[in-house]
Amino acid sequence: MLLVSDVSQRALNSLFHRYDIELVQQEPEVAISGSYWGEPEAGIIGRTVYVRADTPIHSLLHETSHLICMTEDRRSSLDRDAGGDDLEESAVCYLQILLADHILAVGRDRLMLDMDVWGYSFRLGNTRAWFESDAEDAAEFLMNHGLMSASGEVTFQLRH
Repeated sequence: MLLVSDVSQRALNSLFHRYDIELVQQEPEVAISGSYWGEPEAGIIGRTVYVRADTPIHSLLHETSHLICMTEDRRSSLDRDAGGDDLEESAVCYLQILLADHILAVGRDRLMLDMDVWGYSFRLGNTRAWFESDAEDAAEFLMNHGLMSASGEVTFQLRH
């Protein structure tokens, strides 16, 4: 699995800057602030994503996608639990795959493999099959909220 330490900090900062989301890399021995799943998984509080060097990239992108997909009122009171419904969760998974293409040395193919290894579960058995054949509702959510264009490109906007 790709970890935060495997990816250029500059590339991560560039992505986060486009969304006006803060990325905080915590020291190895520090508990990750706002982590729902516990260490080494990423955490979220407000508009900040917390990671350590041993945080998987898929976790970083998943929690970041939660921040992007939720409403501003939820973001402003966020502490650990992103909440949302099943459709929003699907949109988060879809968006994290798209975002992977915007980080050098990651890309959607690698991210989908890491998602499978971690244990994401989809009706069609794996992430790629879901993304390519069963995720129309997730893509529609992203388009309806201005997070993805009709051509499938991320807009680098937060949901309002």
